[in-house]
Amino acid sequence: MSSYRERAEEWVPRTRVGRLVYEGKITSLEELFAEGYRIVEPEMADVLVEGLEEEVITINLVQRQTDAGEKTRFRAVVAVGNRDGIIGLGSGKARHIRVAIDKAAQDARKNLTIIRRGCGSWECGCGRPHSLPFRVEGKCGAVRVVLIPGPRGLGLVAGETGKVILRLAGIEDCWVRAYGPTRTVPSYAYAMFNALKKTYEMVIPEDWA
Repeated sequence: MSSYRERAEEWVPRTRVGRLVYEGKITSLEELFAEGYRIVEPEMADVLVEGLEEEVITINLVQRQTDAGEKTRFRAVVAVGNRDGIIGLGSGKARHIRVAIDKAAQDARKNLTIIRRGCGSWECGCGRPHSLPFRVEGKCGAVRVVLIPGPRGLGLVAGETGKVILRLAGIEDCWVRAYGPTRTVPSYAYAMFNALKKTYEMVIPEDWA
């Protein structure tokens, strides 16, 4: 199966926003969001962001009862990021695992967001973007996570799923406190993603400078 980068080169845009990206009139994710647009075609992500990487977070078997009997499908959750301040998370369902992963990867690309990095730990103050600029919280279902900036050299104090998402986002040092049924991996992953999105959504004094 060809990569998204290869498919982006053969891409024929179907929307007005897609054509703006394809023609080079929009050249970055920051510019896209500043214009009030969003990613409506997954190929746009690979044109706008260099070096996107994929990680499969989890694959679950889901069953649904129909008149014809039980219908079995796979549900995949995939994270994509460039390890430099951009992260996306998506899910997809299909009868085959490979197709479910592919759908989740497309969904993750359409959900890309920019995150704000910094050095928000009172123990550090180095000024480098190795952690988060401030504490943020995220929630999904019954799972709640709190991301706390860490000093340089701390590493990622989180579960394996949290580490994967933070690394793809470009966070090197961070404490993660999780509450609720964190073994529910999709909810935990989306809670992490929702927390990271808040770093970009919140307005700080520097934004008015």
